[in-house]
Amino acid sequence: MRERILLTPSEVTDILRRNKKKVTPQRLAVYAALADTTEHPTAETLYKELRADYPTMSLATVYKSLDAFCEIGIVRELNVGEEAFRYDADISPHPHIRCMSCDRVADVPITALPALDKNVASVTGYRIVSQQMYFFGYCPECQKKKAGA
Repeated sequence: MRERILLTPSEVTDILRRNKKKVTPQRLAVYAALADTTEHPTAETLYKELRADYPTMSLATVYKSLDAFCEIGIVRELNVGEEAFRYDADISPHPHIRCMSCDRVADVPITALPALDKNVASVTGYRIVSQQMYFFGYCPECQKKKAGA
C-alpha cells in the first residue's frame, strides 16, 4: 500500500510564502479540508463544507486557492470526465478510479507507476515529469444495487 503525501499547515504556509502567495485563514482552511478527505471534492463541494465556518468566504476564494495550490504543486487537479474538476491534496503519484454510476472518485492504491514511467520514457524517448492515470468502472456498491434490481 502506498503512503499518502500530505502537508502540515506550517509546511503549506512556508510553501505559499516561498512562492509569494497570500497566506490567509480561508486558504489554509481550503487546504486542510482537502487534506482531510479522500473523496476528491470539487471546488463547490469544498465551498459548501467550509461556508459555515467561513461565512464571508466566496466560491471564487475557493477557486483561487485551489488554482494557487495547483500552480505551486501542492494539490493535484483531476479531470475525470465530469463538468467540474476534482482536487486531491495527496501529491504522491497515484491513479484514480471513477464510478460511472455514482461518480465516486477514489485513489487506486498501487505503487507500480515508477516502473510504468520508465517504460513509457524508454518507448517514447520522453523525459517524464508527471502523469495522471484514470480508470473508469462501477464501484462495489453500485454493482450490488444493479444486481439486486
